[in-house]
Amino acid sequence: MNPTLKNIQAGAILKNAHVQFIIFGVILCFLPAIAASGAMKSSTLSTLAFVLIYSIVSIGLNLLLGYSGLVSLGTAGFMGLGAYLAAYFVENLNLSFWLAILAALVVPTIIGVGVGIVSLRVRSIYLAIATLCISEILLKTFEQLEWFTNGTAGKQSHFPVIFGVQTDRAGMFIVIVVALVLIMMLTHNVVHGQLGRALHAMRSSEVAAQAMGVNILKYKLVAFALATMYAGLAGALYLFFLKSSYPSTWNLFLSLNVIAMVVVGGLRSIFGTIAGCFIIVAIPELVLKKLPVIGDINGLPYIFSGVLIVVVIMFFPQGLKGLADLIVVAFRRKGKKQTADELVKSAD
Repeated sequence: MNPTLKNIQAGAILKNAHVQFIIFGVILCFLPAIAASGAMKSSTLSTLAFVLIYSIVSIGLNLLLGYSGLVSLGTAGFMGLGAYLAAYFVENLNLSFWLAILAALVVPTIIGVGVGIVSLRVRSIYLAIATLCISEILLKTFEQLEWFTNGTAGKQSHFPVIFGVQTDRAGMFIVIVVALVLIMMLTHNVVHGQLGRALHAMRSSEVAAQAMGVNILKYKLVAFALATMYAGLAGALYLFFLKSSYPSTWNLFLSLNVIAMVVVGGLRSIFGTIAGCFIIVAIPELVLKKLPVIGDINGLPYIFSGVLIVVVIMFFPQGLKGLADLIVVAFRRKGKKQTADELVKSAD
């Protein structure tokens, strides 16, 4: 086969989104081995695991906020619900990891459908307040329903058995990577299919979307169902990786942080969302806390998140995705200019 044709085929394969997701996942799967060799601290691996967990829930919120134009401040509550359901199924009912994951997916999804119905009546800031109220109700439930959550003492768990194999921290990291890759594939298929086109139309104008035959009720329910399903899954993975869950974790601050991850990464971008999660979660822990002055002042590294959001909104409203697009365009223009100059010189 012609080498040029081979290169073209290889380039076409690498441009396939699913192939990119798989390559990304394979690279991440090497990180536990790197940590085991001592080249990376175990705490760094844990931080990266939380980046991936928050990436799952942030992709769900991006699907809701970026593609559908719907606002939610209830992300933390649905994550907590997924975590406590998984712990209850495994620790109290002695059921399998897969049944625990199924419960963490189904129950938040059902509640998400209910929120979708509410979204037909309220919009914008009022919808955000409604989702915040649901999250606060869930938070109080976590604190008071001791037979289910163990109250403020927290719910403890252990590394699960998956396919007959007892996992450890490294094994759960790989499970999280696999879950993230599957979520990325599912989301890509959703936003590039009929559902994605309907969500885009709904985000631009609900009236225009209805005029084109888009069933607003149906697609709002689907958007909220997917977002809450992702949050429930992320909460369950959080529990099985950290082996504990406390009510104080699932608060408004976490919901706002997830919104920050989406805004910084860029709306309607899967890889951008993951990059936003890395900046908001990992940079304060891995970089800012180790700086001489900033790291010595308690809480100062986390102010970085708020400052960064303001900077992004002011100068890069499309987030990291928009910044990357500008860089790509600049390089392309530079390349075209160089090509044009070379053609002029050759003509001379």
